[in-house]
Amino acid sequence: MTTGLYLYGIFPDLNLADLALEGLDKQPVQPHILDGFTFLYSEAQQERYLASRKNLLGHEKVLEQAMHAGHRTLLPLQFGLVIQDWDTVAAQLTQPYHTSLHQLFAKLEGKREVSVKVFWEQDHELQLLLDENPTLKAQRDNLEGKSLSMEEVVSIGQTIERSLQARKQQIITAFHTALSPLASEIVENAPMTEAMIYNTAYLIDWEDEPTFAERVEAIDATFAGRLKIRYNNFTAPFNFAQMEALN
Repeated sequence: MTTGLYLYGIFPDLNLADLALEGLDKQPVQPHILDGFTFLYSEAQQERYLASRKNLLGHEKVLEQAMHAGHRTLLPLQFGLVIQDWDTVAAQLTQPYHTSLHQLFAKLEGKREVSVKVFWEQDHELQLLLDENPTLKAQRDNLEGKSLSMEEVVSIGQTIERSLQARKQQIITAFHTALSPLASEIVENAPMTEAMIYNTAYLIDWEDEPTFAERVEAIDATFAGRLKIRYNNFTAPFNFAQMEALN
């Protein structure tokens, strides 16, 4: 039973009738032109969509398939947006934010979002740190089986923590220095796990992606297997087309 319209994203005024996409609940995705913008939508079968992995991936898949088909400039809408009619969209979005939407499209024209997530194994880094610093290793070893004052214990612990932070910052700086010159905008997101030390999205020119990928590989080689890197070179520009930026 249809409960409304589920929206995926907005494109400039394009002819998207040739797209054959399947959206959430296996519903066909359709285009709708409103006030000079083309919306991708499907008929909603639920009043509210849970942010499950399946649904989130389904939402992103629609946008990525449209981009693969050549419709690269788009504003992805937030997951779970269900509307009752197009009049509401016109009154709350396309009419009051008409100019701002065009400005966002202009910013994204010819650009793509790529992201880099970097993970390390802290225990392994700690061992490398101690192997490279015999004096610090000896101080750490003194913590075992000896009676030390609380001040000594705290001092050694703080020294190790500062050294680990310095190693982490060295890695972060390497990525930032190599990759930032290729980006017109950068969004640094918070790490999602304790092992993740870098989580950054870049807005780059489409033709610069091979160079960007080469630089990621070069950094990985520099750190000789110490890192696990997740590089996503094709995604809808969620980090650079936030609708909140229009407010």
